[in-house]
Amino acid sequence: MARTVWRESPKKLEVSDRSSAELHVLAVDDSLVDRRVIERLLKISSCKVTAVESGSRALQYLGLDGNKDSIGFQDLKVNLIMTDYSMPGMTGYELLKKIKTSSTLSKIPVVIMSSENIMARIDRCLEEGAEDFLLKPVKLSDVKRLKDFILKGEETVEEKVTTHKRKLTDGHDASPESPSSSIEYDPSSPSPSAPKRPRL
Repeated sequence: MARTVWRESPKKLEVSDRSSAELHVLAVDDSLVDRRVIERLLKISSCKVTAVESGSRALQYLGLDGNKDSIGFQDLKVNLIMTDYSMPGMTGYELLKKIKTSSTLSKIPVVIMSSENIMARIDRCLEEGAEDFLLKPVKLSDVKRLKDFILKGEETVEEKVTTHKRKLTDGHDASPESPSSSIEYDPSSPSPSAPKRPRL
């Protein structure tokens, strides 16, 4: 089976770059056919896609392999990671754990894909922090649902931050004659955290 190899001096990295893309998805699958399928579905949904063939390549791309020459998450933001469960070397479950224990990448949603409907496997991935578990073949409706879910989650966080800033500004500008309309803000108090995104 043909394989795309990314070594120290990368010869080829499967990247579908679209300037109008709203989301950047990292797709991880050892099957070239499955990578092509998920890449096509993501492109139809106007997503930017980076496809790699193993968990170790994904870690290298994300900058978690300890190699300073890796592209790294800071250089190219990833909004979603979709990974196959059964892969040689490093499984999707092991990749999920690596990502969720990273201080910089733990907030990235991870979706596990598998052709096997094994409840124990599904539960284990969800308990470890996976946002969803998709059965192969992945359908276009699955991809669109994930995209809408992520965009809605990001908009919700941005709206809460904007609302919080507006309240602080309104409280700062309030007239002293009307203390009931002012808002006292204690810089030492912890800022409200964004709500945890519900699982799909």
